[in-house]
Amino acid sequence: MPETVESVFAGVVARNPGEPEFHQAVREVLESIGPALARHPEYAEVVERVCEPERQVIFRVPWEDDRGRVRVNRGFRVEFNSALGPFKGGLRFHPSVYLGIVKFLGFEQIFKNALTGLSIGGGKGGADFDPKGRSDREVMRFCQSFMTELYRHIGPQTDVPAGDIGVGGREIGYLFGQYKRITNRYDAGVLTGKGLAYGGAQVRREATGYGAVFFADEMLRQAGDSLAGKRVVVSGSGNVAIYAIEKVHQLGGIVVACSDSGGYVVDEKGIDLALLRELKEQRRGRLSGYAEHARNAVAVADRTVWEVPCDLALPCATQNEIGGAEAAALVAGGCVAVVEGANMPTTPEAVRILGRAGVRFAPGKAANAGGVAVSGLEMQQNASRDTWTFGESEQRLREIMRDVHDRCWATAEEFGLPGDYVAGANIQGFRRVAEAMLAHGLV
Repeated sequence: MPETVESVFAGVVARNPGEPEFHQAVREVLESIGPALARHPEYAEVVERVCEPERQVIFRVPWEDDRGRVRVNRGFRVEFNSALGPFKGGLRFHPSVYLGIVKFLGFEQIFKNALTGLSIGGGKGGADFDPKGRSDREVMRFCQSFMTELYRHIGPQTDVPAGDIGVGGREIGYLFGQYKRITNRYDAGVLTGKGLAYGGAQVRREATGYGAVFFADEMLRQAGDSLAGKRVVVSGSGNVAIYAIEKVHQLGGIVVACSDSGGYVVDEKGIDLALLRELKEQRRGRLSGYAEHARNAVAVADRTVWEVPCDLALPCATQNEIGGAEAAALVAGGCVAVVEGANMPTTPEAVRILGRAGVRFAPGKAANAGGVAVSGLEMQQNASRDTWTFGESEQRLREIMRDVHDRCWATAEEFGLPGDYVAGANIQGFRRVAEAMLAHGLV
């Protein structure tokens, strides 16, 4: 990093101790933008500002479980940057959530949202609440308590949350109902990821998984290849993974393995999507149960799915799931491309190993932008009180992901780094935000 940028990073670490995920996300961006700063010295004025959230809110979330015991969790909302539009980013309910995780996610969201070309800023939020094993009524009471504090900080023109890990259609419904009750307003645009019955958008549920596969298809196409016949491994078995698997199969690839926190399953005939959905979305069960119903499947406990040979890897679970050992296993297994469906699932060491081996790599801020892209489309439909068909929405998503890919590719070439999607994504996202921040003055 240039000396001036190195000093900014040192300041970030000093002001935000004990937050390694946030430090990692900031370093990745700052290490990439040197060529842009050399060409546009005026951008240096905003580097420090873009690393500091505009607002950070931490609040208590008391709620009552089914036994009548009052529980307490901690809620967060980090409104990171509104240079391009209202803060936009999901809510994550998971025991691992703390301020550093939310800041890392919010920082990534700034550039991800900028890459879509839509007028939305970056933010993120959540709570250290685990909805797994909780009844619907417990989840409802938690969501209502969470929104009782959050509502005062959000709005269609201010901050528009959505779902993330642990926050699906059920949780969004409870959150929206409480917001409506408190404010006495039907602001459909205050949350995205809503049900179709009350202002949701077609393809929103599928968007992140579909979008990652669309990006992978464009990346392979740029290299004169395609998804047809590709052997694919996907980590995770939640919403993003399920719809990534669906789209891979539709485009002619075959997903032979997926995973959850207990291990992975291999099905050489291709993952049975109907069985996976029943297991995960209806029964909320463990992936090990898949092998009990699929004759040719093998379940492997407490191992990494990245040891399964593949042509294409789609990490769709969580941050830093691919380390050095996993990257080496992917290289040994013949992987030609890694496309991040999750947020920062690949460590810096792993990225270097993949790069040295010639494995094409797409960072999450570009490849998993499909979710927020369709959230932006949902905001447009809510503002105009309009609805689009599934086909119209999917086509628009495909166009956005093609544009994101092309922006990353063209920017990397412009700065003499052909094929470097990380540099292309970071420079293009930072450039758009920097131009807006400079135009706004000292804010």
